[in-house]
Amino acid sequence: MTSNRSPSTPSSPMSRRGLLGRGTALGLGALLGIEGAQAQDGAPSALERVRTLGRLSVGLYNELPPFHDRGQGIEIELARALAQSLGVKVSLLPFTADENMNDDLRNMVWKGHYLGYGPADVLLHVPVDRPLMQENPQVSIFGPYWRERVVVARDLSKVPVLDSLEPLKGQKIAVPGQSLAGWLMIGAESGMLRDTLTTKIDNGVIAAQMLQRGEVVAAAGLRSELETVLRGDSRYAIEPIPMPRAPKDGWAVGMATKKSATDLAQALQGAVNGLAESGALKAMFARANLDWHPV
Repeated sequence: MTSNRSPSTPSSPMSRRGLLGRGTALGLGALLGIEGAQAQDGAPSALERVRTLGRLSVGLYNELPPFHDRGQGIEIELARALAQSLGVKVSLLPFTADENMNDDLRNMVWKGHYLGYGPADVLLHVPVDRPLMQENPQVSIFGPYWRERVVVARDLSKVPVLDSLEPLKGQKIAVPGQSLAGWLMIGAESGMLRDTLTTKIDNGVIAAQMLQRGEVVAAAGLRSELETVLRGDSRYAIEPIPMPRAPKDGWAVGMATKKSATDLAQALQGAVNGLAESGALKAMFARANLDWHPV
């Protein structure tokens, strides 16, 4: 199962509801869906509990390069920076993606996994999208820190122009089959590319590496996956997939907490804002060869 947390499979609730390409210029109150909710009956708030325990538990997807893979990645750095902003230590809770985002939010944010771990105080790499919020009233989704897109990279010496998919017909292309990019490429133009696609790979990073080695003439995947390998190399171009069904604007990636964790969510939003303003967030992405811009 892929841990690519894009709306990657047509059967997922996210993609059925049209998660792709929605705007994210939402105020914190709208993102959190709150009206000043506070801890009840004198119980400590979520932020107070985190500070009392001295640690922030952060849920991270396994096998999600360049964000997290084998204990390394952008979101490892981000998790540590968020904890530091609260004056506590970080406690990482890596896990493998379930069938869809609704399952992940249940297991890692508001209920806990049936295998006995979780929930975390905050889950990273959550699409910031209103329909997803509406489907999951138990959580608050906020703090966008990256805009993801589905793209294709090509060897300019072999495919100098790509204003449609026709130049790729008959050419070897790498794309993770169990992903949104895979779904788009497999179904493109009534299956025109299907016979020359290499799809049995885990993610777009591997696809980009195959392109780099000359095994294929093009690779499709997420912007983050392809850019972390190929950005800055003049031999390749990375552009949106030239087909109407491909989402041009992509989707924002943020984080999620329990709905009741209002003060914690506000503190984490403030931390993300501070990291963006200071340049620290841009530096985290730069270390993974990604060009970060405000979401």
